Amino acid sequence: MRALRVLVCGLAFGAAALSITASAQEEQVIQVPGSADFLAPQGKTVWATNKGRVEQWSRKGKLAEVPVKRPCGGMAILGHDLWVANCGDGTLERIDTRTAKKVATIATGIGNQREGELNVVAGAGSVWVASQAKGMIARVDPATNQVIASIPTNEGAHYLAFGEGALWAASSKASSVQRIDFTTNAVTATVSLGKTPGFLAAGEGAVWVQEQGDGTVAVIDPTTNSLRGRVKIGPVLKYGDIDTGGGKVWLRTTEDQTFVVIDPKSLAIRAKVGKAVGSGALRYTKAGVWTSAHDVHSLSWWAKPGMIGK
Repeated sequence: MRALRVLVCGLAFGAAALSITASAQEEQVIQVPGSADFLAPQGKTVWATNKGRVEQWSRKGKLAEVPVKRPCGGMAILGHDLWVANCGDGTLERIDTRTAKKVATIATGIGNQREGELNVVAGAGSVWVASQAKGMIARVDPATNQVIASIPTNEGAHYLAFGEGALWAASSKASSVQRIDFTTNAVTATVSLGKTPGFLAAGEGAVWVQEQGDGTVAVIDPTTNSLRGRVKIGPVLKYGDIDTGGGKVWLRTTEDQTFVVIDPKSLAIRAKVGKAVGSGALRYTKAGVWTSAHDVHSLSWWAKPGMIGK
C-alpha cells in the first residue's frame, strides 16, 4: 500500500541559477484508489477530495470516508469541522471530523461549478466561498450555518485565500486579485495580474498568485496592495496549488517536478522536489508537506520541511 522512495531535488533553473540547493528528500507514497485531489490537513492526518466522497488519511492508511456528490476545490478546516464545496448541487457541506458525518448543507451556490476550480477558506470567524460565476463571494456564519453577506467581486473571482489582514480573491477572467475587508465586506483594492491567475496563498509577508498562462508567481505587497515582483517557474504554470509556511512558499507544479520551494524574501527558487506526476494539490504543515497526484492515484508525505531548500 505504501512505498518509500528517495528523490533528489534541484538542478539550477536556467538563468536563475542563483541558489537552488540540491538535497536528498524522502517521499512516502500512499496509493489512493480513485482521484485524490484537494487537501486539508488536520493534526497528523489529511482530508482529500475524491470521486463522490471526501476521505481522511494518515500515513498508515485511510481513516474515514464521507459521501459528497461532487466535492470540488480547496477545503477549509474550522474548529472540528471540514467545509467542502459540492459542485454536484451547488452547496457548501459542513462535516464534523470527529464523527465523519455531515451536519449541515448550505445553499450558497458555487461560482465555478462546472470546472470545480475554487477555494473554500476560513477566517475572521467565518467561512468564505465563491458563490456566483458573475463574481460573488458568500460569507457563512458557522454559528447559524447562514449566509450573512454576499460580496460583489470581479467576474470569475473563484480563487480565495485568507491572510495578511484580508480576504483575497483572484480572477482568471479579469486577470486580477482583489483585497476584501472582512470588517466591511467590501472590495478595497484591485491589482492587475498577468495571464490566467489561479490559486493563491497569503502568508510570509505577501500574497502569492499563480499566473498560470505566464508560468510565473505574482507577489503582492499587502501593505501597498501593489505588485512587488514575479517568480518565473516555467513556460506555463497550469493547475497545481500553492501554500506558505515555515518561512517558505510551496508551489505544487504539474510539469518538470512535483513542487518548487521559493524564498519569500529574495524570491529565489530554493529547491525543485520530486518528479513530474501531473496535477494535484499541496499543503504545508510543520511536520511535513502533503501532496496529491490524482493522475497517478496517490498522496505523498514529505518529512522535515525545514530541511527542504535550506
